[in-house]
Amino acid sequence: MVNIVRTLTWTGVVLSTVVAAAAVAVPSWAGPASPSGADAVPSCAEPAAPGQFRCFALKRTGVRHWKPSGRPARPDGLGPADLRSAYRLPFSRTNATVAVVVAYDNPAAEADLQVYRSTYGLPPCTTANGCFRKVNQRGEAAPLPPPDPAWAGESSLDLDMVSAVCPSCRILLVEADDASPNLLAGVATAVALGARYVSMSWGLPEQELELALDPLFFQESNVVFTAASGDSGAAGGPVYPASSANVVAVGGTSLRRAWNWRGWSESAWSGSGGGCSAYIAKPAFQRRVTACTTRATADVAAVGDPSTGVAVYQTYGDSGWGIDGGTSASAPIIAAVYALAGAAGGPGAPAGYPYAARHGLFDITSGSTGTCTPSVLCTGSPGWDAPTGLGTPNGISAFAPPR
Repeated sequence: MVNIVRTLTWTGVVLSTVVAAAAVAVPSWAGPASPSGADAVPSCAEPAAPGQFRCFALKRTGVRHWKPSGRPARPDGLGPADLRSAYRLPFSRTNATVAVVVAYDNPAAEADLQVYRSTYGLPPCTTANGCFRKVNQRGEAAPLPPPDPAWAGESSLDLDMVSAVCPSCRILLVEADDASPNLLAGVATAVALGARYVSMSWGLPEQELELALDPLFFQESNVVFTAASGDSGAAGGPVYPASSANVVAVGGTSLRRAWNWRGWSESAWSGSGGGCSAYIAKPAFQRRVTACTTRATADVAAVGDPSTGVAVYQTYGDSGWGIDGGTSASAPIIAAVYALAGAAGGPGAPAGYPYAARHGLFDITSGSTGTCTPSVLCTGSPGWDAPTGLGTPNGISAFAPPR
């Protein structure tokens, strides 16, 4: 506990400087909120003030519900069995802790999570059995930040995706006071409390300040950080913290069942963000990515298109079952895949593991996020491309430390 207190006290001093700088330095959001279509809306509105992070959750409108015999009604969205089938994920007994860091409180988070898990036959994950824990950005159970229905959609999506991919994982929900760089204090808290997999489904446009932030929050060698690459397609460019070389940048795909050898078809989603960083140097693991002379995002991807979205249960700010998407869905999926692979504590940067793998990824070679030169910056292509990185999980081997 002493180490945690020291870490949080130091982080608070740093953040007072970061918040002041961000209020001046952060540029406006570029590009549309989402090119995903009229049937999906952002869960979080565009930040009203500079220096605020935005969540990348998208919600489908006009969702149909269905009721299997003897089970509660749920929407026609992708569930845990679908994700495990599409990405060939194993069942695991790991009790690794995956942290979800969001802004504001979701007062129904634990209760809603239990409905999701029980509906799909997943084991309970509660405070009582030690599987679920919710804290504020200082690592305390109370007081929690004020509730916010928009960010509640983000936390519900993230918790359900971690559960879907890794039902045996422990879940730590860290709720920051607001959507300012206090979210980064939440990241530090997650690490201090022992999480080795941290999912961040939020970001802001790149700025030079990220060069100072990186060594403060993302240098833990035994922690896997994943971050959403953004929902504004090629027009939005890279976002931070996904652009950090110490973070796994996760793009989004469209995922549909198909009559083929895999049983699924997958293409780059039109909203998936990515590109060449304006500030971060190219990491060594990207030496073969020739489209960028700097850090390139994304690294990998998972389903993000709300039109092929995932089922989510949310009662605070929503009416129950819905279908969600955005790269906000992709980031926690990949965090949980890393947990299945047992990647924490391995040598080298976790973002580099897929680049060292010879197998273990579905290469996404179709779909587009716009028009650009070279085309790999906005088109699904053989090998690396900006919308989907190296591809999506085909099992867990590409997410384990290289031998």
